[in-house]
Amino acid sequence: MSYCKRINQTLFARFGGRVTAREQDRVLYLEGELDRWDDVVAAGLLAVNHKKYDGLVNDIRFTGGEIPPMRLPKVTDTVLDGAAPDVLVIGGGIVGCAIARECAKYDVRILLVEKEHDIAMQTTSRNDGMVHPGVDLIPGQVKRHYNRRGNRMYDEICKQLDVPFRRSGQYICFRGKKLAFAAFFGQLYYKLIGPRVTYLRKKAFFQREPNMNPAISAALFFPDAGVVSPYGLAIAYAENAADNGVQVSLDTAVLNMTVSEGVITSVRTNRGTIYPKVVINAAGVFAEEIAKLAQDRFFSIHPRKGTNTILDHKASKRMHTIVSSFGTSSTKKRHTKGGGLVKTIDDNTLVGPDAVETYQKEDFTTAPENVAFVFDAQRKTDTALNIRDAITYFSGVRAATYEEDFVIRKGKWTKNIVHAAGIQSPGLTAAPAIAVDVSRMAAELLSKSRIVRSNESFNPIRTGVIRASELDLPARDALIRENPDYGEIVCRCEEISRGEIKDALHRSIPCDTIDGVKRRVRPGMGRCQGGFCGPLVLQIIAEETGKELQQIDKSAPGGELLMGAIKEVMP
Repeated sequence: MSYCKRINQTLFARFGGRVTAREQDRVLYLEGELDRWDDVVAAGLLAVNHKKYDGLVNDIRFTGGEIPPMRLPKVTDTVLDGAAPDVLVIGGGIVGCAIARECAKYDVRILLVEKEHDIAMQTTSRNDGMVHPGVDLIPGQVKRHYNRRGNRMYDEICKQLDVPFRRSGQYICFRGKKLAFAAFFGQLYYKLIGPRVTYLRKKAFFQREPNMNPAISAALFFPDAGVVSPYGLAIAYAENAADNGVQVSLDTAVLNMTVSEGVITSVRTNRGTIYPKVVINAAGVFAEEIAKLAQDRFFSIHPRKGTNTILDHKASKRMHTIVSSFGTSSTKKRHTKGGGLVKTIDDNTLVGPDAVETYQKEDFTTAPENVAFVFDAQRKTDTALNIRDAITYFSGVRAATYEEDFVIRKGKWTKNIVHAAGIQSPGLTAAPAIAVDVSRMAAELLSKSRIVRSNESFNPIRTGVIRASELDLPARDALIRENPDYGEIVCRCEEISRGEIKDALHRSIPCDTIDGVKRRVRPGMGRCQGGFCGPLVLQIIAEETGKELQQIDKSAPGGELLMGAIKEVMP
């Protein structure tokens, strides 16, 4: 009996004939209709077979709600009309920006388009910033391969791009004698297949992390884990790409494509029609839609939402690294590699995330029950966790395939597309390695019609914004004497100066919003969440951009903070 026939029998038993499967050209297609989104996802997970098929496309119609369309930019113009790049990168998250920078190592014309008003505004800005050592990744997975390679690249990449990175290590903790015994044998497994690991008895663990749950009896320590600012790294990648000649077009959404005889000949956007030779699909949760436009859809994305909480710096003094308890940070049922408790690169503690299937790809709302779930789970690691220490919450949406793996390959049917899709955790860790391979694939496709040479003038070095508070006193004093703006503190919580904010506004990837400045130099990231510094930041943006105060947006056009003056200004 064929697999397709067997899975149809299984689907009939589960869904009573409402769902059927068919196979074509090594792709399994699901069809039918269901009124519960969890059932739509369950059908896909039930039917998937990555060994037999190149992918699973879930075309089950969801009748229990209206799936929102992709949010589009407010901008409509023709500034890109007629552009003919060698490589068009779709998506300005960490993967797209890393790919654009790697492509710049070749002597080719590159255009990166991003539908948001800034780089890294979706999944890349909405994760825990953890560089994973590879815990729970299975031999044979594409994402395991790229995680291992990407992890090893982080020290050099962050040094080149002037991005703070810390190999803090990760502890997975075990409670009780039975689990401690299992952990001891667990280290032997990891020593056979990786990643690097050390088994710690209770006393040794509490010498390192003395404030955790006293019931912890043993821990496994993974020294290759680390932390980075995910949006900070993406912005650095984009700036270095731009410095090396990559054109970056924000507020630019892909609306349609023309495909002729298996080749993408044009890409229509809200800013004009582009004529690329090669297209790279790094569109995150919308990668399936891009693949469909390119007539190369052989996978489906089922969005998975996760909510995180950030704690005050004071509460963050309780721990030093990344700590979670066995059974709370990663389970097959919930499909999350959330770090549990993560001491971020900026010395806050991040608590989370959870994992909830959703049909809304841009639902970034937070809910009390999700926060409560995460706190209840992580109190197994730190019993003193208190919701009153929270200063902000945020949610992100992961771009999971039904295979729960990355799609890193040239097109299946379309000849001039490369996919970097299905990038969920550990996508941040894997991004540097993914970028190397995807850029090479793009160069191989281009080389069929022209000679592709290395870019001899490529400069891998990027200098970040000066952090005045991190300088020693003589260096800081010299900086302030040279430019007094660095001596005027705007954000007291994070000790951010006027000079740093002005610098952030005039980089190779400029920004002109409150959140854009916040992601680059952190005013508003502290306890008051911009309550004191927000008006000053807004005023600096207006001064530097020449805009009226009422024109300054929080994160994108349409998000103006001020409606107008409430009293007349005297001459």
